Amino acid sequence: MTATTGPGGAALPWRTPLVIVICGCAIAVLAFGPRSALGLFLTPMSTENGWGRDVFGFAFAIQNLLWGIGQPFAGAVADRFGIVRVMTVGALLYAAGLALMAYSTSAVQLDLTAGLLIGLGLSGSSFNLVISAFGKLLPAEWRSLSFGAGTAAGSFGQFLFSPLAVALDGALGWQTTLVLFGAVMLLVVPLSVALASPRSDPSVATPLTPAPDLAPAQSLRSAMAEAFGHRSYVLLVLGFFTCGFQLAFITVHMPAYLMDRGLSAEVGGWTLAVIGLFNIFGSLASGWAAGRMPKRWLLVANYFTRAVAIAVFVSMPASPTATLAFGAVMGLLWLSTVPPTSGLVLLMFGTRWFATLFGFAFFSHQVGGFLGVWIGGIAFERTGSYDVVWWLSVLFGVLSALINVPIVEKPVARVAEARA
Repeated sequence: MTATTGPGGAALPWRTPLVIVICGCAIAVLAFGPRSALGLFLTPMSTENGWGRDVFGFAFAIQNLLWGIGQPFAGAVADRFGIVRVMTVGALLYAAGLALMAYSTSAVQLDLTAGLLIGLGLSGSSFNLVISAFGKLLPAEWRSLSFGAGTAAGSFGQFLFSPLAVALDGALGWQTTLVLFGAVMLLVVPLSVALASPRSDPSVATPLTPAPDLAPAQSLRSAMAEAFGHRSYVLLVLGFFTCGFQLAFITVHMPAYLMDRGLSAEVGGWTLAVIGLFNIFGSLASGWAAGRMPKRWLLVANYFTRAVAIAVFVSMPASPTATLAFGAVMGLLWLSTVPPTSGLVLLMFGTRWFATLFGFAFFSHQVGGFLGVWIGGIAFERTGSYDVVWWLSVLFGVLSALINVPIVEKPVARVAEARA
């Protein structure tokens, strides 16, 4: 396994592909874990502050939107100047947002902490940048499986932090739990050193990045024009909207939805944990399959199966068994869209502006997340039910399955010529 170079070009013999994958996966665990457990704080924070669920939902809608808006910019900075600076700033913002969220007593304060700070922090420290670093630093034979591993690591964070949040809340209170989660996020800073890459130079490839993907040289403006003029990329981006809509709604509103139907908070926590656990297997399997079969068919199958699973779940009587079974099925599908989606972006456009272009795809994902969380809160306050959002999730799942069918899986002419 070959070593690579640091930000200044010095050799770093300890940075083998395995070390890069391990450190990247650890970052994904830390970044995705606390965020995935924040829905468990909806009920205690709303009760203590006298908020409706629309207040909490709007703050997390802002978080999802800013995570998405910030992702292309964070990706562009990482593509140009390296990932360590971006991850350091992101981790600090994320940590501050979690700690200050614990002491938010008004809707505006919650919007600034849970919304603004955590949203921007996620854009600079989440698994999206980890995956882009894997795409740039790892040999081609490592990439598909590493995309699955990075996604699965985020899921393990969900599996780990959801029951941990319930346990710490019971033992120490929700405020202390949020502060502790913020402190844990600071570990991202030293771990990010393993993902460092030289400043971008289109004429130079690192030892772990094949030169053909970096040539010919291309500006950011040219890359964006090429991508948004490419029909398959646009379809991929539109389909990714549904993933964000479904995931964000379930993450934030599922615990409260289950309590409304007579189940306990523990069932909500364990359901999110089961989703995280099964997504480890789903993401790894998706990463493995994305290197061996057409990626668009993986996406078609994922979106359609989600639609069926949600329709069956909301039509059944509430019970812990049915809920955990739903969590297991959704877990297998949860972030399994990421390896084929990122793999298609890499296949189409190469590594040069990979973080940026995947960032735009993720922006669509987060617009979906913004609407899923926000509409969920509004729908409940106005109708006393989440039914309309569940059935919107079913509709979007079917539409996204259809949108991905026409995608053409081949490099654009520029990349194809360079690789030839």
